[in-house]
Amino acid sequence: MINVTVAGAAGRMGRRITALCLEHEEINVVGALERKGHEKVGEDIGNLLGISPTGIKLTDDIGEIIESTDVLIDFTSPASTLHNLRAAADKGKAAVVGTTGFSKEALSDIRAISEKIPCVMAPNMSVGVNLLFKVLRDVARVLGDDYDVEIIEAHHRMKKDAPSGTALRMAEVIADALGRDLEEVAIYSRKGLIGERSRQEIGIQCIRAGDIVGEHTVIFGGIGERIEIVHKASSRDTFAKGAVRAALWVYGKTPGLYDMLDVLNLKD
Repeated sequence: MINVTVAGAAGRMGRRITALCLEHEEINVVGALERKGHEKVGEDIGNLLGISPTGIKLTDDIGEIIESTDVLIDFTSPASTLHNLRAAADKGKAAVVGTTGFSKEALSDIRAISEKIPCVMAPNMSVGVNLLFKVLRDVARVLGDDYDVEIIEAHHRMKKDAPSGTALRMAEVIADALGRDLEEVAIYSRKGLIGERSRQEIGIQCIRAGDIVGEHTVIFGGIGERIEIVHKASSRDTFAKGAVRAALWVYGKTPGLYDMLDVLNLKD
């Protein structure tokens, strides 16, 4: 049995992660965390989930709960995640991070923190998406420079960052397989007389509408044929289940920065 605290527990993802953790026979939920001044602070998380009272109150002070925590699961914001990870590192607690939108400086900070604690960080916890990361690498290697690469992602209107962390990770995987520097070849929008498409560029386009949970399409366009690889999430549970799986996996691991390919044993 491992003791888990969920950060962002009142959010869309946080609620599903908390609910699945409460149902899991190997997990004991010891904390539910939110940002300072959140309107739900002090409420029993059972009320937030529409279930019977659990005795666990939503708090905005990680110091109240980190000592009793084995694994922190964090789906919040870049600033909140860094604050929470520092608190976890001070106490030697493992972490699972699904937050996206980090700056280069923040990512560097996370790498430094992971030298003290085991941390699984992934832009997408879905088993299917992480399998696609492996597939996309192989496809890109085989097709090479003869095929144009375009990535289209769609999410709900409330998503704050763009492109999605998943789309960026897909682009990174493909660029690496093709021997390209993504910062040099990524194209995030097109308008006007842009001229002929270069062979090297990787297009990443975004859609924000309604309640789309998450959709990603990768197009490899050649002369005479087109390959499309698509992943569509119809429920946040696919991400929440991955986060729970990662929490169970990371507990007891040596310090380091891991991803879902480690969790799923998909590394080459």
